[in-house]
Amino acid sequence: MSALTPAHPRRKCSVEEQGISNYTRVFYNPTTAQLYEQAVRRKEGLLAHQGPLVVRTGRFTGRAPNDKFIVKDASTADRVWWGEVNRPFDPEHFDRLHQRLLAYLQGRDIFVQDCYSGADEKYHLPIRIITENAWQSLFARNMFLRILDPEALAAFEPEFTLISAPHFSANPVTDHTHSGAFILMDFTKNLILIGGTGYGGEVKKSIFTVMNYLLPQKGVLPMHCSANIGKDGSSAIFFGLSGTGKTALSTDPERQLVGDDEHGWSENGIFNFEGGCYAKVIFLSPEAEPQIYQSLGRFGTVLENVAIDSKFRRLDLYDTSITENTRAAYPIGFIENASPTGLAPHPRHIVMLTCDAFGVLPPISKLTTRQAMYHFLSGYTAKVAGTEADIVEPQTTFSTCFGSPFMPLPPIVYADMLGRRIQEHGSTCWLINTGWTGGGFGIGSRISIKYTRRMVHAALGDRFQQVEFETEPYFGLSIPRQCPGVPSEVLNPIHTWKDKEAYERQAEDLRNRFRTNFKQFESQVDPELLALI
Repeated sequence: MSALTPAHPRRKCSVEEQGISNYTRVFYNPTTAQLYEQAVRRKEGLLAHQGPLVVRTGRFTGRAPNDKFIVKDASTADRVWWGEVNRPFDPEHFDRLHQRLLAYLQGRDIFVQDCYSGADEKYHLPIRIITENAWQSLFARNMFLRILDPEALAAFEPEFTLISAPHFSANPVTDHTHSGAFILMDFTKNLILIGGTGYGGEVKKSIFTVMNYLLPQKGVLPMHCSANIGKDGSSAIFFGLSGTGKTALSTDPERQLVGDDEHGWSENGIFNFEGGCYAKVIFLSPEAEPQIYQSLGRFGTVLENVAIDSKFRRLDLYDTSITENTRAAYPIGFIENASPTGLAPHPRHIVMLTCDAFGVLPPISKLTTRQAMYHFLSGYTAKVAGTEADIVEPQTTFSTCFGSPFMPLPPIVYADMLGRRIQEHGSTCWLINTGWTGGGFGIGSRISIKYTRRMVHAALGDRFQQVEFETEPYFGLSIPRQCPGVPSEVLNPIHTWKDKEAYERQAEDLRNRFRTNFKQFESQVDPELLALI
């Protein structure tokens, strides 16, 4: 043993104990540099100018929601919100596919990352991420919370294990999957199996789904949101699906970033689930998003499906030939003013982000607690191109809790918890549209992120307290008449449409879509909530 190689205590939990045997080598918690060496040696990616690792995720460059299943057994049968999102999978089929996956891993190198999900030690979840690719191990090392103490790492025992084998495909006929790709979750065995897809987001969102299943049972609200803290110590959270601006708007040089995507809200405040950021980087500019942009030139960053010149190793952030869903996964510490703890007080402000493809909703409006619950349950937005497989242009959707693909429990569980916390802590709620204005997709234009940032700064800085508000007629939303640095005509969408009658028809149509979608909650919510729109 070299004098430079530290001696490590005997490992408490080995992969053999988890059924993996006859492997060639197992790399337990390799460092970033070691994973770079292995990824390049195995030709899994290219080392780009200034240091990031550029990889391809194969056929899937976004999530594959039709390939995700949850094992239905005695513990989940009456607890999970079964339906189009959470589809049941037979325990015996899971076991057979698990055994085939274990057989596939024989004779191969295995990469293991032991880490946590959840910065609050009272509620964190010990997880083990097992991968066949070195780059996916680096992805996990970036995204989750690392264990820095060697003694603690040696004594680590996972409560949940995820195995990802992108090059192993299922047989839909015999394995009873939707396709060759699969994301299978067993909440009884505390095990996740992923195969046939190399998209890193499946690893990240699978652990998020686990947290969304476990934490409400402990009285903690899990949230698909980003969070930051102002100079006065007050915090804000930003709900929204991928592509609505959670990462861009929360990564603010004037505020400390707590996390960019996943948080819990406990009796102690809010806490980040992750140790990294997973930012969409297509068309990213250093002027609009300097902190995210600078992370692209860092050793340790993993870039998924970003175009690169193979000779000069320069990135092309404007190349969409592979996908528009190009991504960067990097440690949150790469953001200069990121929180070192991942903890924050109860939020003073709650921002709900929507990407309105119809161009109807105001760029900013203030919500009552009841309206916040309504829009939280509705989760209206547009799926942005590339975020999911086969999405090539924005499509309007209602994704309850701004993250229904990751919510295994009935939506009302999360909405009730949110409503109680808003009332308990007096949070002010806002709805912000980062989508279109002056018309819908193909007619109008995307709202300027410069204006959106100014509106967010005004809201979080309590600058609307002395401003007069007006109520728009279709959704009952309160719109500020003025905002520093934003033309007044931008604030009310009807003023940006040349054809006012067309706006009214579109607004009425969108309101009817809201009403139709909300009928699914008729038996779960009180009449007052139903009558809001």
